[in-house]
Amino acid sequence: MPISFHPRAGQMFMCDFSGFQPPEMVKVRPVVVISPKLPFRAEIVTVVPISLTAPRHELPFVYKLSKNYHPLEPDDLACWAKCDIVMNLGRNRLDGFKIGRRQWVIPDMLPHDLARIRAAVLHGLGMGHLLSELRTAREQVSRSSGFKT
Repeated sequence: MPISFHPRAGQMFMCDFSGFQPPEMVKVRPVVVISPKLPFRAEIVTVVPISLTAPRHELPFVYKLSKNYHPLEPDDLACWAKCDIVMNLGRNRLDGFKIGRRQWVIPDMLPHDLARIRAAVLHGLGMGHLLSELRTAREQVSRSSGFKT
């Protein structure tokens, strides 16, 4: 059953991608919400899919999570956020992880994993240079104010 609330950034769900066409995703798979609730977008969420398939190449837009958040799989099972596949979807496609009869859980991702996924999304959109520009701007502000950020 789809969720009836707007999820927070960092929450993980199972997402039903049925209705899409190959080469798009067409199956049910885990995703992480990466955006906060935005004005006039109560029914839309921005997600990044999670995969157990290792990437063929090390790329800045594929992030290996610090742990597997799926409640029915081992924590040390390697999984990756495919941050070049960012999607805005209706929350009607999202559901919790079913762990038993009439029992669902919605895991919360650790803050450092969410931050790294958001950075990898910028790389996936071809805007990874913004990260170094932001870092440079912060350093300039901290030098001019005498405070560390």
